[in-house]
Amino acid sequence: MSKPTSRLAASLMFTLTFTLHPAFAEAVPSPQLERAEPPFWWTDMAEPNLQLMLHGRDLAGAEVSLDYPGVTITSTEREQNPNYLFINLAVGEDAKPGTLQIQLRQGDWQQVLGYELKPRAAGSAERKGFDTSDAIYLITPDRFANGDTGNDRTADTLEGPDRGNPGGRHGGDIAGMQQHLDYIASMGFTQVWPNPLLENNQPAYSYHGYSATDYYRIDPRFGSNESFRAFVAAAKNKGIGVIQDMVPNHIGSGHWWLKDLPGNDWLNGRGIQPGDFEYTNHARTVHIDPYASHRDHQLFTDGWFVDSMPDPNQRNSRMANYLIQNAIWWVEYADLSGIRVDTYAYSDADFLTDWSARLMREYPNFNIVGEEWTRQPALVAYWQAGNKNRNGYVSHVPSMMDFPLLYGLRDGLELPESWNTGLVTLYEALANDVLYPNPNNLVILGGNHDMSRLYSQLDEDLGKFRMAVTYIATMRGIPQFYYGDEILATSPKQRDDGTVRSDFPGGWAGDRVNAFNGKNLSGEQQRAQDFVRTLFNWRKDKEVIHRGQLKHFAPIDGLYIYFRYDDRDTVMVAINKSDKPRELPLAHLAEMLGDKRTATDIVGGKPQSLKNLVIAAGDAQVFEIQ
Repeated sequence: MSKPTSRLAASLMFTLTFTLHPAFAEAVPSPQLERAEPPFWWTDMAEPNLQLMLHGRDLAGAEVSLDYPGVTITSTEREQNPNYLFINLAVGEDAKPGTLQIQLRQGDWQQVLGYELKPRAAGSAERKGFDTSDAIYLITPDRFANGDTGNDRTADTLEGPDRGNPGGRHGGDIAGMQQHLDYIASMGFTQVWPNPLLENNQPAYSYHGYSATDYYRIDPRFGSNESFRAFVAAAKNKGIGVIQDMVPNHIGSGHWWLKDLPGNDWLNGRGIQPGDFEYTNHARTVHIDPYASHRDHQLFTDGWFVDSMPDPNQRNSRMANYLIQNAIWWVEYADLSGIRVDTYAYSDADFLTDWSARLMREYPNFNIVGEEWTRQPALVAYWQAGNKNRNGYVSHVPSMMDFPLLYGLRDGLELPESWNTGLVTLYEALANDVLYPNPNNLVILGGNHDMSRLYSQLDEDLGKFRMAVTYIATMRGIPQFYYGDEILATSPKQRDDGTVRSDFPGGWAGDRVNAFNGKNLSGEQQRAQDFVRTLFNWRKDKEVIHRGQLKHFAPIDGLYIYFRYDDRDTVMVAINKSDKPRELPLAHLAEMLGDKRTATDIVGGKPQSLKNLVIAAGDAQVFEIQ
């Protein structure tokens, strides 16, 4: 009996010693602050309320205090997960820039969060957003130019470079875009819209940027937050604004939230495993359809795109506030001139109202363009600020992508001429402007990163390509041009993202062709590039194109003519889709031409008599009328 008794006594003694020993407090892990977002903020913002999201071990029970003139803690909020704590601050008008010492205490544990309030840049609130005087150059950064080969692979990201894989990372980066700002400016473009640059730390297919894994970090394979800010500043010095592509609707499955979700309602669905969530039905018309079922509406908004793109629940007020503050943070931090919102309509509609209102309150002269990929003009109009929606919905987004006009353009040029196909499709598309609150603030385009290349869609017909480019450069609205189209980049007509988002020739060391300096471009490519350059540089200073009125005449046997005009200038655009030269129908155009006598082709530069003017077959021409 002695040995068992001895063992029991020893055991009891150990338990008692462990329980009472002072080292016990060290054995139980203390709370630990690991992350605070937004990482810093500014004084003198229009909205005084700021919500900080703190993440770290067992933070939820912490007591919070602060003693800083002009800044008060109004409340704290908690989620289901004890590793999150939300602090609501009021930053008053009298608050000065400096570092807040936010005290966190829980039992014997305490930690100080030094949180910086920066001075707001002079004129930030009055910043001018992109408008009709601009022309936007859309870039897929991974495929444009590799300016820094040292960041092609990084220790803290999963996917490395594989230029031979159409769906892999090719190495393009912020340094590459910055090194070629002179090229972009020389082509006549005044705004750059890169596809998303935020961290996409996914195991594969991460190059496109639409699966963010950290909303506050530039992907290190593109550069850094600081290099992005420097890129915006360098672009601004060359007269180019930067539009940031934002994605509030979905994140990447590798997002840091998914490793420690704040709560079970942080994402739409019951969980993150297949079967825990539903996929979107893409039934975008539910917003305007008076007969749409609630089920279809819910599935459209709450459904996920794919397994690798979780859908945030924007009805959670903390999630919504996080996304709103993140957008404002990037505008202020990087000095942006605009935002493009991906998959705009898929987000919760009430959230979108609040999101857009907060941004426009901070930046009343700013511009935001939403993507509503549809042929339905009524649906595009629904989301534009100022629309009188029958259901009372209010939007504050000034601009939308004009996809209905894109389809009118592509169909009008691609399909044969008849009474109801061909250019009449393009002509009739403009009648939809009666639906839009501000058609001049729509972004018009001939293609982007999600559809076939324009030149290929038009059967590699250089004349039709010139027609499309002419239309985009001279029509009402804000033109957007996809990188590489100026050198007749090609792709299958069916969607093929890896090919559409092709490497820009000359962006990589050793490229045989260099489109930046013209080396080894074909004759057709050089002519196309020169045409784009001439047209958009001419457009830069043409107030009549930026803000002038528009009048067009119904196409006649493949000849479509329209005018941009104001009190001082008249510009005539002639698109001749027929296979024969066409004389200008002066009598038909009399209400616009009147007693005017001469026309100067902006490409040729020589004045011609209107009486002898002939429009070349299968081509487009732009004339200044005297």
